[in-house]
Amino acid sequence: WLRNPGPQHEKRTLFGDMVCFLFITPLATISGWLCLRGAVDHLHFSSRLEAVGLIALTVALFTIYLFWTLVSFRYHCRLYNEWRRTNQRVILLIPKSVNVPSNQQSLLGLHSVKRNSKETIV
Repeated sequence: WLRNPGPQHEKRTLFGDMVCFLFITPLATISGWLCLRGAVDHLHFSSRLEAVGLIALTVALFTIYLFWTLVSFRYHCRLYNEWRRTNQRVILLIPKSVNVPSNQQSLLGLHSVKRNSKETIV
């Protein structure tokens, strides 16, 4: 799936979301920590309004970050499930030790099948 997830725009979207996730995760973490640290400092200097504002900013930051992560993850899971549903091939191999007459083999479809390189043997 990662080698060929589908149309080119899906590859770009997956790559872009991965880069954003790797960039935004530490940025959101550091920003949230700094906001909470500032809120604690403002509480010590009795600036409660500014402390509440920084806490609200932290909550909003993490809410937006988690919402974006959830939406992006669900979108890519949906694309993967659609790809898996449309690109799944299964070949059933019957052991050669089965004693089945050759005329019944052709009726059962047990004759040798040429395998495509994309198919998976199960």
